[in-house]
Amino acid sequence: MGIKSPITYKWRKTGSKSVRHGMNFAYGGTGVFQTSVPAPNMTTQIHLFQRVVHHDRLYTQADLASSLALVSVAGNDYGYYTSRNGSAQGLLNFIPLVVNQLALNLKSIHDMGVKKIAVASLEPLGCLPYSTKTSSYKQCNGTQNMVVNFHNVLLQQAVAKLNNETKGSAFHILDVYDGFMSTIKKKGNNSGNILKPCCLGLSKGFFCGSVDGKGVKQYSLCKNPDSAIYWDDVHPTQAGWRSVFSTLKASLHQLYL
Repeated sequence: MGIKSPITYKWRKTGSKSVRHGMNFAYGGTGVFQTSVPAPNMTTQIHLFQRVVHHDRLYTQADLASSLALVSVAGNDYGYYTSRNGSAQGLLNFIPLVVNQLALNLKSIHDMGVKKIAVASLEPLGCLPYSTKTSSYKQCNGTQNMVVNFHNVLLQQAVAKLNNETKGSAFHILDVYDGFMSTIKKKGNNSGNILKPCCLGLSKGFFCGSVDGKGVKQYSLCKNPDSAIYWDDVHPTQAGWRSVFSTLKASLHQLYL
């Protein structure tokens, strides 16, 4: 998008020049609600944002009015729900709770004075190597992607409602789901097992980055990471993300208007 990476919240006091490029409140593994990761959930992250504005006074209302907020929730709420309950039973009743809270959080950001808010749709979790390994990385898990689509439909409805209530178009959806599916289809036509991750554990019990007691690597790497969409069981490669976001250029440009 032609902007510098925003400084993380933790390093906000390292210099005024850095904060002018924005601030990143995200924490790996967290979600809309609390997950197994001991880190602030989305509501708490917004409270930190409010503190930066009202207590630390690092940003003015004019700054907020000319800013873009990017909200990305990667599905950790659903992974935590499934692991905590031992199955996906009841997940369809849980999804509306997640989306409703997400919508409240989006409104909180808007109420602070941010005029443009982009929220990413949920990526096709059923295509993650974690889900496709049972099919030898040959096909996406359709059941999991149906759950993701339910989330994304509710998110679309929630965003439409927010735009109607605010009498504008402050809220935008970045269709990350379609970006991944388009990338998988495109790269799948040009190469072999595109759902296979670049980094793999060599045997059961080992994963990407594992070493044994002697420090010997217990994982293998593909020869060309730029040809892979996924790095490990759950994370895309940098090349994968570049390909996904190339499909979002039109919607990203809309955010500048």
